[in-house]
Amino acid sequence: MKTTDLVATAAANTFRSKTRTILTVLAIFVGAFTLTLTNGLGTGINRFIDDTVSSIGAGDVLTVTKTSTSDAASGAPQKYDPDSVAGGTTSPGRPGASTAVAALTDADISTIEGLSGIERVVPAKAVKIDFVQYDGGQPYVASAGSLIGGQTPQLAAGTAPDGASTTLQTAIPESLVTPLGFSSADDAVGATLTVAVSDPVRTQHLVEATITGVTEGAFANATSLTTNPALEDALFAAQNTGLPSDQLDRYASASAFVSPTATAAQIDEIKTTLTDAGYTGQTVSDQLGTFKAVIDGIVLVLNAFAVIALLAASFGIVNTLLMSVQERTREIGLMKAMGMGSGRVFSLFSLEAVFLGLLGSLIGAAVAIAVGTAVSAQLGQSLFSDLPGLQLIAFDPTSILVTTVAIMAIAFLAGSLPAARAARADPVESLRYE
Repeated sequence: MKTTDLVATAAANTFRSKTRTILTVLAIFVGAFTLTLTNGLGTGINRFIDDTVSSIGAGDVLTVTKTSTSDAASGAPQKYDPDSVAGGTTSPGRPGASTAVAALTDADISTIEGLSGIERVVPAKAVKIDFVQYDGGQPYVASAGSLIGGQTPQLAAGTAPDGASTTLQTAIPESLVTPLGFSSADDAVGATLTVAVSDPVRTQHLVEATITGVTEGAFANATSLTTNPALEDALFAAQNTGLPSDQLDRYASASAFVSPTATAAQIDEIKTTLTDAGYTGQTVSDQLGTFKAVIDGIVLVLNAFAVIALLAASFGIVNTLLMSVQERTREIGLMKAMGMGSGRVFSLFSLEAVFLGLLGSLIGAAVAIAVGTAVSAQLGQSLFSDLPGLQLIAFDPTSILVTTVAIMAIAFLAGSLPAARAARADPVESLRYE
């Protein structure tokens, strides 16, 4: 029997007992559907994280802080350090609970710039905005977030602030468009925004900036403005009016730029150099690494349940083919009597098992793609409408192909026992079988 005849016969034999085949294929379908859907969930979330990372920080920029010996991370009380600066909240559920970090000074900035592999360093100037206002209207609370090199914010309208311009520029989030009095995102572009900050003696200073664009997605978080360096410097200077010069050069962190062509190994080497010098350097990917690890862990657990379902389905394959071997005992004897070797008999029944796996995996993948796409689109328009670009469940062709091949391999292994039994059958005894 030729190979093509063998494949055609195996495909035809798969549907000899339609009910048994359908039940076995349905068992495989459950595992394939779950595996495809959970892999799609992991692909969708990780793809969104990667897109967000590329927009909120380039891979060649490290956020550098001074290594602290305090025990702030454990929640224990910290000793007062006059050279520390506020570094934000210690945990999401504790408003007002702040932690102090060791301040970077101009001397530290110079030291970091002198380290091997670092091209330039830009200190992060902390600015606390009192309010923002348009054309004398209702003032609204806002925060400031500056652009660093390599950032490409997601925009609903306009352009990002020009980092090289000396003009004071900002982009406002979509959440502020209507409250500030604009009819649309496009209407806000080109308008003049008033930003208020207070100095150490609580004298309020008003700084005017041009709105160049309206941000969405990760950059539209809460009410955070996206400022260019010129506006950041103006706000920082106004906020520190009257402050002694020796108190001005204190920064919570700095952005250290490395070569855009630097490899991951070279960036790791630069991080080690920073650590040895008493600093800590992290890329945005490092900061989101824990979150990605959690997502991958959840997907792995869900995949484990899918694999269990496939293992259960493999017993169905064994049962189906054992019954098939028993029912076709005389047929097997006849094939052997006509010169068909044991290897061909084994291949015939193994191919039937593979066909069962192929059918179940293809149907499971097709239904998972249809359901996942529909659910993802619906969630994107409702629950996750504030996260443009998020496709919660995305499907990677390579992943689907690997899943299909893996299921076919499991089916082959499950069918090897009945196939081996058929291959060992004695032709004379099989022909006598009643």
